[in-house]
This record gives sequence, C-alpha cells and structure tokens, in this order.
Amino acid sequence: MDILQYWAGFYNDPWFWTFPMATLAISMTAFLALAIPWTIIAWLDPVSLRKYKIQQKPFEMKKFLLPSIGRIVINNIILASLLVLVWPLLKLTGVHDGALPAWYIIIAQLLFFVLLDDFLYYLVHRKMHENKWLMKHIHSVHHRIHNTCAISGNYMHWVEYTITASLTLVGPILLGAHIYVVWLWVIIRQIEGADGHIGYDIPWNPAHLLPIYEGPVYHDFHHAKFKGNYAGFLPYLDKYLGKTHIPAYLNYVKARRQGLNPDEIERLATEAKQTAKRLKRQQALNQN
Repeated sequence: MDILQYWAGFYNDPWFWTFPMATLAISMTAFLALAIPWTIIAWLDPVSLRKYKIQQKPFEMKKFLLPSIGRIVINNIILASLLVLVWPLLKLTGVHDGALPAWYIIIAQLLFFVLLDDFLYYLVHRKMHENKWLMKHIHSVHHRIHNTCAISGNYMHWVEYTITASLTLVGPILLGAHIYVVWLWVIIRQIEGADGHIGYDIPWNPAHLLPIYEGPVYHDFHHAKFKGNYAGFLPYLDKYLGKTHIPAYLNYVKARRQGLNPDEIERLATEAKQTAKRLKRQQALNQN
C-alpha cells in the first residue's frame, strides 16, 4: 500500500501536468489546428487548387479519413499512458519552468532541436525502410496511404508514433530547456508533421515562413515513391548520408524553379514516359 501511495504521489505533482501532459495536449492541438483545415480542403478538392496538387490524382479520403482519426485517438491514449509510466524518469530531467533564457538563446535552441531531431529522424526512418521486420510490422502502416492529406500525418503504428514523439524530446532534455521553449518546439514539429502531408505545393503556404523548411513536396514524394527522402525538415541529409534523394523529387524541384506548377510538371513527366515507351518499342521493332 505504501508503494502504491509513493507511486501515486508522483502524479499529484503539478509539474507532471505542466510538462508531459500539457506538452502532449499542445502538440496534438497544434497538429489538428493545421491538419483539419487542410483536410477539409483536400475533401472539397477545389478546382482552383488542383493545379497545385503534387500528385494529380484523387486523395484517399473515403478510405483513410476515419482510420486516421481513430489512429490519432488511440496513439495519443497509448502515448499518454507511457508518459505516466516514465514520469519518474522525466521528472529527473533538466526541463524547467524557471527564468526564460534570452531570445537569441531560444532561437539557437530551437535551431538545435530542428537539426538534431531531423538527423535522428532520418536515421530511424531509413532504418524502418531497410529493416524488413520493422517495415512489415510497423512502418508499413504509415505507407498504406500513397496520396496523403494533412490528417494522414499521424496515421501510423503506435510504436512509430511513440518513437517519433520520443525523438522530439531528445533535444529539450539534453539542453534542459524551459517548458515554454519545449511547447514552442513541439508546435513547430507538429506544423511540419501536418504540412508535410497536405498534398498541395502552394507558393503562399504559410508554413514556408519557417526559415529552413522546404514544404510538403519533399515528403509527398516519399509516400508516392516509397524509398528515399527519409528526413523531415532538411533534405540535405539525403545528399550527405547515403545519396537517398528520390530522383523524381529532384527533377520536380528543378522544374518548379523554372516556373512550372505541379500540374504542368505532371503532364511533362507523363509525356516523357510515353515518349520513352514509344522509343523503346520502336527500337525493339527495328532490332526484329
């Protein structure tokens, strides 16, 4: 009985509700605040935005909307339960609610969180693709959706969801960050998580205001082509950690810089494939 009372005492601590529980609530609120409007847009699929669709085909709304919502609910219940279990360890970290650091230190910490999280995410994500067991039993859940909308960002196996959430806390724990900085960081991370799945490459997308974020195209190609583009924020990691860029993504970026919109890029790519097939058939006929 004394042991149970001792254990329960951890959760009577207001810091338990301020640190892990409030952080989880803020994280999920930030994700839904961005995901819901973009998901509604994908559902309506307005004609005026179709030229900006990265994949010129219907979103998989009817099949995956309700399952995505279900995954969000279940994954967050599981994650909240795990946070309860590990709270005695989290309480020992240096995350605090004392004096805020100077603004430039906050910016430096946030930049460090982005760099570290993206590096760790690249390694873990790539491992999930290269390890057959992880791919089959865990990461394949997220890849059931090939043409994503925003709500798909958190459609994943609970193990992957827990790992991704844990990676987000590594930086703040290492630096002993202020709780307000932690909250700001998880908001930024969830903005990227939702925006990376919206399915539209719109020039005036507000998420482009994030200084080092390149938009949803990078991750959309990962869902469409399956292998490559393993990072989150920073595509440069694919270049320097194994040349894992998706070639079609690089061609797309080049075409966008030339002023083409996604619809035009798709048409040109389709025409190029058809031309290549015709040439191949012609060569085969000439050889015969």
